[in-house]
Amino acid sequence: MQYAGFTLRNNLVVAPMAGVTDRPFRQLCKKLGAGLAVSEMVTSNSLLYGSAKTLRRANHQGEVEPISVQIAGADPQMMADAARHNVDNGAQIIDINMGCPAKKVCNVMAGSALMQDEPLVARILEAVVGAVPGTPVTLKFRTGWNRQNRNAPTIARIAEASGIRAIAIHGRTRADQYMGEAEYDTIAHVKSLVGIPVIANGDITTPQKAKHVLDCTGADGVMIGRAAQGRPWIFREIEHFLATGELLPPPLVTEILQVCREHLHDLYDFYGEDTGVKVARKHISWYTKGLVGSAAFRRTMNQLPDVATQLAAVDEFFGTLAEQDARLSYEDEAELPQELAA
Repeated sequence: MQYAGFTLRNNLVVAPMAGVTDRPFRQLCKKLGAGLAVSEMVTSNSLLYGSAKTLRRANHQGEVEPISVQIAGADPQMMADAARHNVDNGAQIIDINMGCPAKKVCNVMAGSALMQDEPLVARILEAVVGAVPGTPVTLKFRTGWNRQNRNAPTIARIAEASGIRAIAIHGRTRADQYMGEAEYDTIAHVKSLVGIPVIANGDITTPQKAKHVLDCTGADGVMIGRAAQGRPWIFREIEHFLATGELLPPPLVTEILQVCREHLHDLYDFYGEDTGVKVARKHISWYTKGLVGSAAFRRTMNQLPDVATQLAAVDEFFGTLAEQDARLSYEDEAELPQELAA
């Protein structure tokens, strides 16, 4: 796929998710089939450039290119400065966050709150594009601020006129947060209006759903977020299905253990052991969600204090599963995406 001047492996993109799409997760998703992974959002506040959190989020050492960094803020000049700062530190694509619905972001008129002020949107986009000539700038936003104000078509036209190279649209309004089902009609309408690539996002949980969304929206690609948490192999499953029309079998339990272990070691190396153990807990919970005996395992695992005991617990859990069934099987179908539980 051609995207913002880069040739990608495919049209599957990892959504930027705060606290999730750190460098280890991005690398893992790319290894398992994603064509592009966008970083968790980086603040445009220059006072925080030197903070440990911001420095980690701007760490792209060894990452498979292209490197896409998402910036967030509401001031055109600060956003322009943030774009230059991140390009100077390795970003090859700058992505602008106008999709985050979180209160702490929207309360300062950043994220999806910006969709309420279309003139400000234009000023921010023009400032960022002008600040980093030669570096493609992309934009992520929602279908609107609320259901009465679905202005994604207007934002998309502003984006194209401002020099934005590609857009990603989450199929919900800011007011919807992550509730209800994503709607794709607005994405399809936007696709008919602009000539730049359009990436569809929202509720894409299976290979079949990915194909459905591509077909019904005409989008150039799909963006996967929550469905990749604990299932990073979803990208190779979608890639295979789109290419062949066939579903891959569920992964072997032994492979999942290997993927999980490698991911955990990357987290320990990236964050240091103390923080790494804490960050790893949520990922282990996602890897095990819905599997036989996982609820009791998670309660115990969340109390484990160090790397050695955490890894030993993971080995024991997946080792027991492998003895019972060579491939993944789920105990609680209610915890699965609807299409998988069907």
